[in-house]
Amino acid sequence: MYEPYATETDYLSLGSGEIPPNKIEERLRHASRQIDTLTYNRIVATKFENLTEFQQGIIKESCCLLADFLYENGDLLNSALNSYSVNGVSMSFGGITVDIINSVPIRKDIYALLSQSGLCTTNLNWRCPR
Repeated sequence: MYEPYATETDYLSLGSGEIPPNKIEERLRHASRQIDTLTYNRIVATKFENLTEFQQGIIKESCCLLADFLYENGDLLNSALNSYSVNGVSMSFGGITVDIINSVPIRKDIYALLSQSGLCTTNLNWRCPR
């Protein structure tokens, strides 16, 4: 079975705590799958335990933050609505702090954090630093 990159204990210390306890592991698993997409499955290929301690910490924190973001904005992210306007009152979604990278919606600051791991590069010659 697929193990998420962060545990419930990690989430309780690094996340917002907004995810109900019975949904934490499911949401961390979903965020981990999204991280695999953002890192081109380099963590799967290298194995999490073979990454540096720094990379593991970045991935755990990114996983918890992404799980929060996806949970808190799930309805909005799954909506087909891009913008809405009635009688001069308008609403827009997809603000400036969110990017869609490889079909994964992610806040720019979370992606910047994950990028510090060195695993998000599109360089095909990437090798694990160990």
